Amino acid sequence: MAKKIAVVLFNLGGPDGPEDVQPFLRNLFRDPAIIGAPTPIREILAWFISKTRAPSARKNYDLMGGGSPLLPESQKQADALIVRLDAARPDDEFKAFIAMRYWHPFVEEAANAVKSWGADEIVLLPLYPQFSTSTTGSSLTGWEEADGPPARTICCYPTDAPFISAHAHLIRETWKAAGSPESVRLLFSAHGLPERTVMQGDPYQWQIEQTSAAVADLLPEITDWQICYQSRVGPLKWIGPSTEDAIEQAALDGKAILLTPIAFVSEHIETLVELDDEYGDLAKENGVEIYLRVPALGIHKEYIETLERLTLEALKGPNGLKPPCGKRVCPGSFKKCPNMAA
Repeated sequence: MAKKIAVVLFNLGGPDGPEDVQPFLRNLFRDPAIIGAPTPIREILAWFISKTRAPSARKNYDLMGGGSPLLPESQKQADALIVRLDAARPDDEFKAFIAMRYWHPFVEEAANAVKSWGADEIVLLPLYPQFSTSTTGSSLTGWEEADGPPARTICCYPTDAPFISAHAHLIRETWKAAGSPESVRLLFSAHGLPERTVMQGDPYQWQIEQTSAAVADLLPEITDWQICYQSRVGPLKWIGPSTEDAIEQAALDGKAILLTPIAFVSEHIETLVELDDEYGDLAKENGVEIYLRVPALGIHKEYIETLERLTLEALKGPNGLKPPCGKRVCPGSFKKCPNMAA
C-alpha cells in the first residue's frame, strides 16, 4: 500500500530582506541553546545583541541582495532529494518540508504543514552533518514544542562515505583548477562553539574532527591541513584556533590557502561574506598570494546520495532516533549526544 512520506529538512534560516534582519537575530539569540541564561536575562540580551548587531549584519546581507540565500539553496537540496527518493520508491509519495529554526518557514510551520498533508511516516533530516545541541538539538526541541508528530530522527552523519567523498572531490577540483599550487595548507573551517558548550558534553567538535580526518584521508596529495573555527560572537571563550588565526599563521608559514566550509552544506552569509570577503581580505592583507575557497556541497550528487540513503534507512523499523549505521558514533563521554541510550 502506497504511503505518504514527509521528509523534514532542518536548517538555521535567514532573513528574507533588510527589515527581517533584527527579528531574525533576536530569534537566534533568544534560543536557550544559544544563550543559556535564565529567560528574563536571555530576552534582554537577545534584544540588545540583535539591536546592536543589526546595522552591520544588514550591510553584509546587502552584499547578497538584501537577504539570505539559505532558503532557496535548501529548497534546491530538497528538490534534488525528492527526485532520488521518488526513483528509489516509486510506489510511495515523498514530500519535503523545510523547517528553519530562526526564520520562515519556522519549525512550527513545517510541523503544521506535515499534519495538514496527512503524512503516514515522517523523517526528520538535519542539514547539519555534525550534531550540536545548538543546531540539530535545538531544531528537535522546536519540533517537540510545535507538537510535531512522532517521527524517525536522523541525528548526524559526520563520516558517511558519499558525504565525505563529495567534500574531497570539491576540494580537489578547486585545487586543480588553480593549477595545483604547491606548499598549500588546507583549512577546514567550521562554525565555532563556546568552549563551555563542548565541556558540557556536546559532541560537535569531536564530530568535526572525524569529518575532517576522513576527508583528508581521501586527499593524499594535500598533506598539510588544519581545522579552525569561525563566526565567534560574545565574550565567552570559544573553541579554536579561530579561522582568522589559522589564516595569519598560514601567511607566516608562507603557505597558499585552500579553505573549505566543512560544517556548512549551503552557501549563505558565513560562506559568501565571511569566508569569501572578510577572510579573503585578511589573507591578502597578510601577504597570502593564493587564497582558494572551496564551494559548499549544495546539490553535489554524492551529498544528495547521503541524504537519500539516510532517509531510506531511517524508514526501516519504528519511530525514534536513527543513528548512523544503526549505532552511536560518539564516545560515551559526550553526554549531550542524543543517542546515549542507543
